[in-house]
Amino acid sequence: MTTMVKNPILRGFNPDPSVLKVGDDYFLATSTFEWWPGVEIYHSRDLVNWKLVAEPLNDPEQVPLRGVDNSQGIWAPNLSYSLGKYWLTYTIVRSGTAFKDTLNYVIMSAQIDGPWSKPTFVTASGFDPAFFHDDDGKHYFINMLFNHRLEAPGFDGVVIQEFNAKTMQLVGQRQHFFAGTELGVCEGPQIMKKSGWYYLLCAAGGTGYSHASTVARSRKVVGPYELSPYTPLISTKHALDNPLQKCGHASFIEVSPTEWYISFLCARPLTKHGNCVLGRETAIQPIEWVADWPRLKNKTVVPDINCPAPSIAATSVQKLDYSQRYDFDKEYLSHDFKTLRGPLTDQLSLTARPGYCRLYGRESLSSHHFQSLIARRWQAVSFRAETQIDFQPQNFQQLAGLVLYYDTDNWAYLYMSYDMARQRRYLQVEVADANQFSYYSDMVEVSATGTVKLAVTVDHAQAQFAYRTAETWQPIGRLIAADHLSDDYIRAHQALRFTGAMVGICAQDMDQHQSFADFDYFDYQE
Repeated sequence: MTTMVKNPILRGFNPDPSVLKVGDDYFLATSTFEWWPGVEIYHSRDLVNWKLVAEPLNDPEQVPLRGVDNSQGIWAPNLSYSLGKYWLTYTIVRSGTAFKDTLNYVIMSAQIDGPWSKPTFVTASGFDPAFFHDDDGKHYFINMLFNHRLEAPGFDGVVIQEFNAKTMQLVGQRQHFFAGTELGVCEGPQIMKKSGWYYLLCAAGGTGYSHASTVARSRKVVGPYELSPYTPLISTKHALDNPLQKCGHASFIEVSPTEWYISFLCARPLTKHGNCVLGRETAIQPIEWVADWPRLKNKTVVPDINCPAPSIAATSVQKLDYSQRYDFDKEYLSHDFKTLRGPLTDQLSLTARPGYCRLYGRESLSSHHFQSLIARRWQAVSFRAETQIDFQPQNFQQLAGLVLYYDTDNWAYLYMSYDMARQRRYLQVEVADANQFSYYSDMVEVSATGTVKLAVTVDHAQAQFAYRTAETWQPIGRLIAADHLSDDYIRAHQALRFTGAMVGICAQDMDQHQSFADFDYFDYQE
């Protein structure tokens, strides 16, 4: 019986996969945007189960993200291996108007888990950079070209330039060597050499429901490139009933000379062509070679949610439940948690009160600079998150609690604060929807001291907050539109977004930045 794998293999916000094979080890890097640390690198031996092994962009002096806008920051990393080193390219996006400031860097390391070198700036001509290390010893830097001129297309095809791996500088002139296809927007370029051919794999059509991947080949690295007869390689643009949507931004994986896969970006809408609360995820699919052209092994352009597992996964048991309880009983924070735009240094302590996560309040949930927030991605459309808070606010500008979070303009927050007129602690639910703010509950008074348990249950398109001070849980506020925490909803009502929904705990002190809240645990159950 054929072993099957259920897609996605990386669930929840894990976009733009770049896969690298070194020996029997597979590494996969994904984009993190404004979330910190930057870039997540996973390791696998079977392409089915993956473990986070590195977050290389972790020095705020070298990777300054404070102030970047929502869904800017770290885009589309690319992993490669040459000269006994791992190479990682990435973009820091700093603006997104008719202009797009896209600073491309490279770092390297002898070991996947570091230490990594300081970032070297390469170019700012576009985004989605990648290296190609040719077998003649030459190295090439490729990226999509962004054209800011108002009469121009914006996404202006792909450029290539030789790179000196000793001086870490570009050599000669860049060449505009591929204009893209009729599918539109051409980005995420990667080159692979096989059987004497150079294969150019690009993302196409934008990263929404028209997303795709295309392949072209040439006998020379700089072209000219001939488009594959199997175009697109992968897309669900015309297969809206498929459970995997937005498929594209792929990466070749050679398991053996006779067994090949691609990893690719996908999303799972709650309804047909609807909102994807889990963001863009990572899946795999077997491919075959026909007359030296790749195509999906199922002989279509549409991937399968259940596909044959690689031979190396014949005995693997795929992890499908990501439930986890965090008791904050160690002196380090679980790598499941991310922060915003930089680390929490003096804002977080796991030792001030052993067994608790202490968050010192700083700026509001609208801030692009210093938020005291830790959150983990949603990895299922139905889950329950719970925490217990010990917090003594002194005024209305001090808050702490449990949050469903997409970005600074879109969240749902059950917080504790202080009513100065009535001199009491209270709970309240507030929602930001496309930067429009409203209360979803009245103030609920709680005792002057003592802990309070907070919870939220997410069930597909809806969410309900609850609290507990005695024996039973009490719902608070009306139902939340959980599906509004998605790039699809925000794109329709506000602006382009590219991340995914998170759930976590946070604290704000918009007075003196001195108050703190202690969280006893954080429980996430799918």
